[in-house]
Order: sequence, then structure tokens, then C-alpha cells
Amino acid sequence: MNFSRRALLKASAAVTVAGGVGAPFVARAQQAEFTYKFANNLPDVHPLNVRAKEMSAAIKTETNGRFDLQIFPNNQLGSDTDMLSQIRSGGVEFFTLSGLILATLVPAASINGIGFAFPNYESVWKAMDGDLGAYVRGEIAKANLVVLDKIWDNGFRQTTSSTKPITGPDDFKGFKIRVPVSPLWTSMFKAFDAAPASINFSEVYSALQTKVVEGQENPLALIATAKLYEVQKYCSLTNHMWDGFWYLANRRAWEKLPEDVRTIVAKNINAAAVKERGDTEKLNVTTRDELAAKGLIINQPDVAPFRDKLRKAGFYAEWKGKYGDQAWDLLEKSVGKLA
Repeated sequence: MNFSRRALLKASAAVTVAGGVGAPFVARAQQAEFTYKFANNLPDVHPLNVRAKEMSAAIKTETNGRFDLQIFPNNQLGSDTDMLSQIRSGGVEFFTLSGLILATLVPAASINGIGFAFPNYESVWKAMDGDLGAYVRGEIAKANLVVLDKIWDNGFRQTTSSTKPITGPDDFKGFKIRVPVSPLWTSMFKAFDAAPASINFSEVYSALQTKVVEGQENPLALIATAKLYEVQKYCSLTNHMWDGFWYLANRRAWEKLPEDVRTIVAKNINAAAVKERGDTEKLNVTTRDELAAKGLIINQPDVAPFRDKLRKAGFYAEWKGKYGDQAWDLLEKSVGKLA
């Protein structure tokens, strides 16, 4: 936003009194031409926000103060649903959102969450930095949002339990597990003959504590920060879903930026995403050790039997039908045959 002449004169006068000749120039130089908000749902200390702070400082420097990116972590500006509405209306200019939640608006965006699709990070980045990611970004653009090239990492999801370790698909039979409010999760755990219960994350700790459910599933970093190890005994490294955050921009706000500013902003956001991926991967290793030290019994099951069970239950065929042949073929190009 441009500094109004009246505000500039007031600021100049105040700084001149305090700082002498030349101070009005300082006041002018410090005022950003564009002040944009970046909202997200993660704690301040999460790698995404740590890298976002660095990125914001770099953008300010490289644009000579013309662009000021203000970060609002930890759902400060509302729930994911609220912020998705705000990014569409222009209430916030930037927002990072899991593809699994974005799927309420862009159905193809949840394809990265297909159960037991990705065996490792190498296959994730091959898909998401390649043709599958490009396809999903094209679908997001059709919803009138701008999406940056690089997806940020939220990590692989693991299963915790108060009753038993998950060593194979049969351990899920009758297992009462909390899942997010999402058809993809419910569908997958039903294919394992589990008993999935859709519960908001804010209620997960008490649901585990009161044994409403036996277990839940989340990335290790979230299991640690939410202290779920206090109410769970086992952690099985099932790696059953990979999830990431798309960096979204309001189209009008994005197109308002001069091309030189836009180039600097995009370059720094994408570079920060790649750094955050490395941070999150390292964090998973250290967090695993910390959780074991806090008493969680950790095991790593073979994933092949889980994939076989989903195939036989018709899970992959069902979701191939929902996503369509084009998207499914792009997924299988990176991970091998599923359906």
C-alpha cells in the first residue's frame, strides 16, 4: 500500500525532529509498497514458519523494502476452512494448506494422500515436483487461486495406539482409530476393517485419554508437539500417507504485484519450501528418538501387505475412478502400479 502524503509528512516531521536532516528519506524507504499477510495453521517453531521468517526477510531485502510479508502462524486468523475462504475473497494474500483439505474445493488435490502410495521421499518429490504436481497445480488454478511451484512437506503419517502395535493389516481389524473429517481417511481404514471415527484434532488428546478411540494417525512432529505419547503406548511407523502444504495466493493480490517483485517473491518462497523439506525430514529422525525416550514403543512394519489388502478391498480401484485415469496414471508413473 502506498504511503499517503499526509501520513508521510507526519512521519517525516516526527523523524526529522528526532533524527535531523535526511531522516524523512529513512521514513520513506521503510514504508512497504505492498504489505501482504501469510496465514498458516502451524506452530511458530515448525520448520515451515522458521523458513517463512527467513524468506520474508530475504524478500524485503531483495525488493528494497517494497514488499513486506507478515506471517500469522498457528491459526491466528481462523481455522483452515476460514482461511481458505479468506484467501479466495482476498482477506489474506497467502495461505499454506494441505492438499487433503484443499480437496473440498479441488478434488484432485488429495491424490498425494492415497494410502501406501509413496514408499519414500524420493518417490514423493519425483511425483510432486514432476508431472503429478503440475497436474494438481493446473486443477488449483481452475479454482481461481494462484499456487506456487514447490509443495512444502508435512511428512509421512504414522499410527499410534494404546492397546497394541500395528504390525500388519490384520491389526487394524476392529481398531477404533481417530481420523480427520475426510472421506479419503474413512475409506482407507474401512478397507482395513477398522472402525474409523472422524474427530477434530482439538479433541484428539481427550478422545485418546478417555478411550473413546484406541489410536490415531499423524506425522511424528505433531505426535510430539501434541504430547500424544502421554496417552498412547505404541507408535507404528506405517508411513501410510504423505501430506504436504500447497502455497496458495489470492489471484487479484498476486496479479497486482509488478513482475519484478513477483519474480523475487516466487523465487524465495520456492527456495524456502525446498529448505523446509530437508528440515522436516531431519526432524522426523530426531523426533523418533525423542518419542522413544518418552516411552513410546516404536516398530516399523513391512508396507507390502497393507498395499495388497487395499488392492484386494477395491480401495485403489474406487479412488482411481474418483480421480480419473489421467491423474491416476501420473501417480503410478512415480510409484508403480497400484490399481
